[in-house]
Amino acid sequence: MNRTAANSLGVASLVMMLAALFMIFLYVPSEAEQGIVQRIFYFHVPLAWVAFMAFGLVAISGVFYLWLGDRIWDDLGYAAAESGMVFCTLMLVSGSLWAKPIWGAWWTWDSRLTTTFVLWLMYGGYLMLRAMADDTPQVARFGAVVGVVAALDVPIVIVSVRLWRTIHPAVLVMRNGGHGLEDPRMIATLAVSTLAFMALFAWILLLRFSELRARTRLANLAERLAMAQAAANDVPPRLARGIAGGGPENVPGAVPGAIQ
Repeated sequence: MNRTAANSLGVASLVMMLAALFMIFLYVPSEAEQGIVQRIFYFHVPLAWVAFMAFGLVAISGVFYLWLGDRIWDDLGYAAAESGMVFCTLMLVSGSLWAKPIWGAWWTWDSRLTTTFVLWLMYGGYLMLRAMADDTPQVARFGAVVGVVAALDVPIVIVSVRLWRTIHPAVLVMRNGGHGLEDPRMIATLAVSTLAFMALFAWILLLRFSELRARTRLANLAERLAMAQAAANDVPPRLARGIAGGGPENVPGAVPGAIQ
């Protein structure tokens, strides 16, 4: 990873986030009906958009990994899933904070909330799979399938307010065809906040993706080194790969301590 590019992106996301905070709390007017609590909207909606974008990237990376088998796509999808879960979790938390004073409850099994929670559970399962299972091509392929299937819930979340009866507001595009952001300052604030969260996501994704790529390169280097040593010592390649992955005890039928 180009450290200069990462640092520049980090600084840019910080500046944009400070600008967004200024506009949210000092620039944009309060909404007439909900009052000051409606300012959570400028966090909640960008968090949702970024989470959906991240999960879409997981699906795209999964498709390319299943097609090409190149580990770079698996690393990208894994990094996007982890980053997306951060934003999806914050989206659910901010939504609950907004719901309490407006609906009188922290949570309700509304269609959009329920489909979003299902999305969160599916990608939580994806991350549990990747964290608990061995780092093998088989697990990566299975994870890619899970990532692609889970992303199918994203369009369902988006259209849920129109498919089913819901109390969740449709602020940007109202059900009567209009929109709820009549003041241009509201639109400008939402745009700046969205760009700020997108920059933050890109920075986090870049850092995590670079870490995963470094781990993959180290694993490949360890395997090549073990294979070279195996060739010099007439060790079967299958046993050598087991040693590279953590020792001969990881290979069925291998005797620990047989290779010194």
